[in-house]
Amino acid sequence: MARVAVVGAGAMGSVYAGLMADAGHEVHAITLWADHVAAMRANGLRVEGASGDRTVRLQAATTTDGIGPCDLVIIACKAADVVDAARSAKALVGESTVVQTIQNGLGSADRVAEVLGAERLSVGVVGGFGASLTAPGHVHHNGMEMVRFGAYGGLSGDAVERGASVWRSAGFAVQVFDDIERMVWEKLIMNVAFSASTCLTGMTIGEVLAHPEAWHVARRCTEEAVAVAQARGISLQVGDPVEHVRELGGKIPNARPSMLLDHLAGRRSEIDVINGAIPRQAATVGLAAPVNDTVTALVKAREVGFAA
Repeated sequence: MARVAVVGAGAMGSVYAGLMADAGHEVHAITLWADHVAAMRANGLRVEGASGDRTVRLQAATTTDGIGPCDLVIIACKAADVVDAARSAKALVGESTVVQTIQNGLGSADRVAEVLGAERLSVGVVGGFGASLTAPGHVHHNGMEMVRFGAYGGLSGDAVERGASVWRSAGFAVQVFDDIERMVWEKLIMNVAFSASTCLTGMTIGEVLAHPEAWHVARRCTEEAVAVAQARGISLQVGDPVEHVRELGGKIPNARPSMLLDHLAGRRSEIDVINGAIPRQAATVGLAAPVNDTVTALVKAREVGFAA
């Protein structure tokens, strides 16, 4: 069994931690949310939803102090926090540690690599979970569709597989990719569809799909992202990208993406690295992305006065 640290045990990170602990791994869940830590220490972590319903025991803490080197370190925080998370993870990294960084959008892996080194880093993409924290010590997820990993820099294929094997042992279906740009953009076209559209309307993914005007906006966000990917020479191997997004979204109709959950909690979202990344990338290949640019501006306008 592996020694695993999940740095950023929010909704998604808690699902990872709980299922890995249930599989028998030694898991350390690290989150700044003290109430969540207290609940996990007192009563264990309850994980319910698509994977079933279980309560597991694991190690929970607000810092990485005293944990020591792990076999696998998963950085699962929001994009805005990856540098601080990577710095805190230094104490968890030994000579053979595999580091996996899993964030929405573009750019986080570059920032983690600067702190922890490209040679030990695996980039992860997950989707179709629809995870939310129901209460301290209690996480729910609507699905578990997509778990993908690829080497960021000099990490060997064996090391990527070693990290992926921990996930497989915990019931996750994992694919390993050689082309991490393709891997990241295949997830990004889903993120841009439903992140801003649900955030601005308050709808679930299923409600966006069923509402003609909301789906029109979501679809155009995806179409702009696909055009940028194609212009950059990124081969998206998902068939018709819009139908791919519609199909994946249809599998988790009750899900509320993290951007909507952030706004409901009065927190700033990851809009800059998701929808906001598309106009920036478009400009590098002579394109425009007016719908993504507009929804980004609207989301940021709503965030005035929100906590960081």
